[in-house]
Amino acid sequence: MPFAAGGVADITARVVADKLGEKLGQRFIIENQPGAGGITAARSALAAPADGYTLAMITNGTAISVPLFKSLPFDPVKDFVPISSLGFFDFIIATNAASPLRTLADVLKVAREQPGKLNVGTINVGSSQNLSAELFKSAAQISFAIIPYRGTPEVIVALLRDDVQVMIDTYAAMKSNLLDGKIRALALTGQHRVEFLPEVPTVAQAGVPGYEVISWNALFAPAGVPAEVVGILNQSLRELLAAPDVKQRLLELGIEAKGGPPDEIAARLKADIEKWSRVIERAGLPKQ
Repeated sequence: MPFAAGGVADITARVVADKLGEKLGQRFIIENQPGAGGITAARSALAAPADGYTLAMITNGTAISVPLFKSLPFDPVKDFVPISSLGFFDFIIATNAASPLRTLADVLKVAREQPGKLNVGTINVGSSQNLSAELFKSAAQISFAIIPYRGTPEVIVALLRDDVQVMIDTYAAMKSNLLDGKIRALALTGQHRVEFLPEVPTVAQAGVPGYEVISWNALFAPAGVPAEVVGILNQSLRELLAAPDVKQRLLELGIEAKGGPPDEIAARLKADIEKWSRVIERAGLPKQ
């Protein structure tokens, strides 16, 4: 697991691992190995036998790492084989509930009329949230400052203090402040409205046609795992991710639980590598 415990990816993996263990009669252990670019976790997985007993979580963050790093010591497309997607989720563009920016149209208006006035808070440079802000800037053809922070709690504090006027992060990260009425959701970065925020439009619906960012988590295995093992894992994952209790548990975090055929998530990985390569190049972000 290329992330620390407690985040969206980690919770997703733990829900899935418990259910997968029940299905297959094997106990799955989550090893959290956070590190830049997912390098530590990938190396650990690739050092293990290609027998299906060691799996790796690969995400859209992995797709970002490929163009972001000067030399990534693994190739997620060639060194791993896909098993199945686990879940998909949007980011939310939000403001302080006390802010005069009450809609995305308000944000666009200020950014166009007063270029550079707005600060948009995200977590670290090169994160999915940070690059979502870069894509928003270019897709909407507006100017604002993107202010990176070490973690979501700092971004929320900055928003509530008006150090930044807009933030971009996950529903899970903002949920308590949204429910408490401290933060206002303006738009979702995905393709469709969601049932847990039915009144919130997508960015495309709110005035930026063509804008779309959907984050995802998936399980992959080291290349060389037998096809029949991939098939067993894929079938089991698709069944458990369709179960109502799993879907509800993940939906509470703003995640759409969804398995699929291996080639589907493989195609998504390749497409996102290309997409984020263009965003990183356009933003002029230095290679890490």
